Amino acid sequence: MTNLTTMGGFVLVTFSDNPEIEILLASLFLVFYLVALTGNMLIITAISTDHSLHSPMYFFLKHLSFLDLCYITTTVPRSICNSFMHSGTISLQECILQCFAFIIFSSTEMAMLTVMSYDRYVAICFPLRYEIIMDTSTCVHGVLAAWISGLISGVMHTAATFTIHFCGPHVIHQFFCDIPQLLKLSCSNDYIPELGVAAFLSVVAFLCFISIGLSYTHIFSTVLRMPSAEGRAKAFSTCLPHLCVVILFISTAIFEFLKPPSDSPTVLDFVFTILYTIVPPTFNPMIYSLRNKAMKAALRKILSSTPSTESYLIIILIFKNLLKKYIF
Repeated sequence: MTNLTTMGGFVLVTFSDNPEIEILLASLFLVFYLVALTGNMLIITAISTDHSLHSPMYFFLKHLSFLDLCYITTTVPRSICNSFMHSGTISLQECILQCFAFIIFSSTEMAMLTVMSYDRYVAICFPLRYEIIMDTSTCVHGVLAAWISGLISGVMHTAATFTIHFCGPHVIHQFFCDIPQLLKLSCSNDYIPELGVAAFLSVVAFLCFISIGLSYTHIFSTVLRMPSAEGRAKAFSTCLPHLCVVILFISTAIFEFLKPPSDSPTVLDFVFTILYTIVPPTFNPMIYSLRNKAMKAALRKILSSTPSTESYLIIILIFKNLLKKYIF
């Protein structure tokens, strides 16, 4: 039996034993990461600099983009580095920190999406009272509540996970320290407290899901009763991007956590994990920018005043140097 005082760390399983395929997949991860980094940074910059976007909806969107940046940065850069270095080792302290950060950002994002659904509910169902209800104090408290809930989830999950005893070769069949994979390394049934924490937080997530569902039930009911086609189109244009982001985030997470457990992970297991760790933060900026006219106008201003060609050339040169260093 090995406990936390004698463990040296874990080994993260790579995607492929073939070095060329491993580098190819790492390069693909790098592309996704750069897209997510660029898209979310553009949204944060646009909302921060454009005064026409200083409203509760964009205030929450800016925090969501920041969460997406943190969320994808928790797992992907380390995975890319391990692939390029042909090493899957991760220390115990790094694994604890990665689990803690991943739970914080994923839980906070779920809470933030719930707060944003309430914001859209008030905007569509109570437009005349919107500015009174969603004042600065309410918005700040909503963001703080989301972060506090994420912090509590992170502390509970991480503490319950790393108080168990680990046996075996300490090999994690995933590209990051995934809690379900860590539980498989448990020596005995001392992972039961973690299952209790997971069950409790699953109930909380389910309540968030119900809250979002109820908000959009009222929203669609109100929108469909609007006499003006232009009014309905405007309401849908502000609600549909958020709904798409909610569906993308929740559906990919459900795929991962409801799939049958497997002692010998397959390619499909890695694909499901990629779906909920990489896809949402990468595509969220695209969903919001494609459906929102105000956001597209703000992004055009930024791109027209930014030396985008030079930026792209710098990224290409960095990427080319990495390939030369680790492949050729």
